[in-house]
Amino acid sequence: MDGKGKIGAPFIDGVIDTWLSKHRLLYVGATRHPLILSIRDGTVNISAFKTWLGQDYLFVRAFAAFVGSVLVKAWKQSDDGSDMEVILGGMAALNDEIAWFKKEASKWGIDLSNIVPWKPTDVYIKFLESLMSPDVEYTVVMAAFWAIEAVYQESFAHCLEDGAKTPPELQETCQRWGNQGFGEYCSCLKNIANRRLEMASVDLFKQASNEVVKKAEVALLSVLEHEIDFWNMSCSDS
Repeated sequence: MDGKGKIGAPFIDGVIDTWLSKHRLLYVGATRHPLILSIRDGTVNISAFKTWLGQDYLFVRAFAAFVGSVLVKAWKQSDDGSDMEVILGGMAALNDEIAWFKKEASKWGIDLSNIVPWKPTDVYIKFLESLMSPDVEYTVVMAAFWAIEAVYQESFAHCLEDGAKTPPELQETCQRWGNQGFGEYCSCLKNIANRRLEMASVDLFKQASNEVVKKAEVALLSVLEHEIDFWNMSCSDS
């Protein structure tokens, strides 16, 4: 599902949309979590938002390293040189994103130097580290990469739709990931992932290609599960 699509849209376009249709409940759980819905309807518990902010700061630092590893895989394995340009664009934006987290933390009185990872954050980061292994195929990491970015795009874009009652102090957060430009970036990532998956799918008579497709689906589902755990953690007390 690209950045301009609606979560309930029946249109199927590529391997990823087929997976999202197959695993719809999990995807909805990640992109329409109660925390996101509470932001959208203006009833969010600010302490939950602060927890999310601190923990996501830790995650995004690890995510930057992950994106760097994706860039290396693209250089070595991609069939299309323009993939690197898309990924480089994402890497450049991460520097600004880390600066934004620091600014937001200051605004909310959060000392990032004292933030320690809670278990869901630690587990999610370890999952990212596992994807950085040279043994993990480019196709697999692109499926995961798209899912990580798309969950935030779908979630926060929902908080910007007509009828949303998102608090003014959280509008900037929602705009960061819910804006049209980020949606277009997610569409580019999805196109890359779909292209790679379709290349592997037409070569399914080869066992290696079959395994890559299976691993990519597992990686995407793992991202959705980790995202739900991350949202849940932000709403918990410890």
